[in-house]
Amino acid sequence: MAEILIIDGDRTFTQSLSKSLATHDLPTAECDTLSRAMGLLHTGDYKAVLLGDDLADGDSLAYLATIREIPSFPEVIVISRSRDPDMAELAIQNGAWNYITKPLNMQRLLVLIKRVIEYHDERYSGSIRCSLRRSGIIGNSRLLQSCLDTLAQAASSDANVLITGETGTGKELFARAIHKNSERNSKSFVVVDCAALPDTLAENLLFGHERGAYTSADTHSIGLIKQADGGILFLDEVGELPISLQKVFLRVLEGRSFRPVGGMKEIRSDFRLVAATNRNLEAMVKSGEFRQDLFYRLRGIRMQLPPLREITEDINELTCKFIQRHSKRLKMASKGFSPDFLDALMSYDWPGNIRELQNTIEQALSRAGKETILYPRHLPRVIRAEIARKDMAKGAGKQEAQQKQSINHEEFPTLKEYRTLQNNEVEKNYLLTLFEITSGNIKRSCKIAGLSRARLYALMKRHGVSRDGS
Repeated sequence: MAEILIIDGDRTFTQSLSKSLATHDLPTAECDTLSRAMGLLHTGDYKAVLLGDDLADGDSLAYLATIREIPSFPEVIVISRSRDPDMAELAIQNGAWNYITKPLNMQRLLVLIKRVIEYHDERYSGSIRCSLRRSGIIGNSRLLQSCLDTLAQAASSDANVLITGETGTGKELFARAIHKNSERNSKSFVVVDCAALPDTLAENLLFGHERGAYTSADTHSIGLIKQADGGILFLDEVGELPISLQKVFLRVLEGRSFRPVGGMKEIRSDFRLVAATNRNLEAMVKSGEFRQDLFYRLRGIRMQLPPLREITEDINELTCKFIQRHSKRLKMASKGFSPDFLDALMSYDWPGNIRELQNTIEQALSRAGKETILYPRHLPRVIRAEIARKDMAKGAGKQEAQQKQSINHEEFPTLKEYRTLQNNEVEKNYLLTLFEITSGNIKRSCKIAGLSRARLYALMKRHGVSRDGS
């Protein structure tokens, strides 16, 4: 059975490449459209995909991430006519194994295919992996599983780790999981909040001080770096570290030694460094806000955590866990939730990511009180309003598209008729959203809309809208 799929719009090219690979005992399947390729990928068990261009039904690079999520988890080698460095960079960022150009160097391609198959066999051979302690990490999406694979790799080595991701994606949780799964788990996990380090006391907090180092130094103090000896030093929000301290940290990282304030001798600390940031350190390096040499020291193993909007398939499991956790903490019976409650959670973009979801579930539980089921009305109003706005905008877009498709010149309305129709639709949708936000409270609805009670009732009657939103 073929383990390699060739996708390219040039049939002559695919047939020639297929014959060449067959002479090296590498059977292939081939197709010239992305739609047919997706069908083959879902029914086959391919280890490598040779993704070409000249495809009539789409941009090959736009499908790259989708191909890598196919259940057989194939690796993708991009084969293109273009020598554009931006395109090559985009391909690698989207998960390509490599980017090569036409005409092909057959020897190089054979080496790449061999490495891909060896890697795939080793990674997905079905061998039992060592148990990984998740330490509170919830979810089983493909993107999260990829992060867990990197976590396992990081835990088994002693290299520096740089964890990046938006606020609320769980960077400290992953850092603690690296510690729990590493050989240093019996030693300390010491957090340095780089955003809260005061310039005047930073060296004292990090390095400690000797007795008599300054007026109020009555006793010897051990700094955070020494406390992490044998364990892990976690630099949280490392992008906020002032330039003056970046140079100090660089020296410590290079020699794993430092001198306490007021001390005469260098002290060693055998710590492992894990750093996290929600900022773009590469951009900061280019703008001179972050030292390039320190950046290269930090990024031994790189872990990019996905935002919640990209792993919505994990929201159901996260919601169940958070309900259980907060119900226990609030000493209340665990609650269920309606399908439309989950739909609402899936529709929201979660700019605050998992932290925002967790806080939202806690608020919903408090709002529900003794009710046993959570409904959308238990969500904070700001979230419900944003979901309603998003749904309305989506509906308006669909309506506009349908109107464009069904234009009949004989039935096309006058401007006055068209304006009336649109105003009626806008007013009706506004009332429905208004009553959803206010739970049908007329007094609050009048206040928000800036309408008198009589005017509000008149609009409700005109558009056939009741206060319960029906």
